[in-house]
Formats: sequence, C-alpha cells, structure tokens
Amino acid sequence: MIKIEAIVRREKFEEVKDALSRIEVNGISVSEVMGCGKQKGYMELVRGSEVPISLLPKIKFEIVVSDDGWADKTIKAIKESAFTGNPGDGKIFTYRLDNVIRIRTSESGSAAIN
Repeated sequence: MIKIEAIVRREKFEEVKDALSRIEVNGISVSEVMGCGKQKGYMELVRGSEVPISLLPKIKFEIVVSDDGWADKTIKAIKESAFTGNPGDGKIFTYRLDNVIRIRTSESGSAAIN
C-alpha cells in the first residue's frame, strides 16, 4: 500500500479533485496548508509598505492506494491536472505503508481501502 501526499496550488483544487474522480480514486483527504519552496513567497504592498509574504496557501491531498499501478495512475493524474509550468506548482510525496485498518469493520490491508 502506498500513501500519496500532493501539495498543489489552491486554484488547482477542483481540477485535481476531478482528475482523481475520473480515474475512480475516491478515498481522499484534503487540507488547507501553508508553505513555501525555493521562491520563498513574494512581496505584497500593504498600506504603502512592501511586506514579505513567506508562507503561501496551498491544498494538500492525502490518498492511499493498494499498489504501484494505482500509485502511478494517481500520480500521473495529479501531475497533469496541477501543472502550470510556473514555480509553486507543488510537490508529490509517496510513502510505503505497513498496514491500514478500517475502524468500522476491523478490516486491514488492501481490504480496508477498497
């Protein structure tokens, strides 16, 4: 099992969500997060003074899939739908999971996410 975390631009939320739905990835968690990468934010004019804005609002998707095939499909859908070609498009992280347990039924492993 693989956990995929994708941090993308806020304005790409609907596109990423729709892309995941099209490939039938339905079990997702979404959070609003703040962060920065190499660009370190931007300068904003506030009451006539430039103020550095170092943390930018982003959307974080968390998805668990059963195998490498699903992970590849999911990552491809996220990359294609979140891409703008500009700095700040985001990152995708993957993690191997030892186990997943569905609380309601006590199912574990792949049965808990299918």
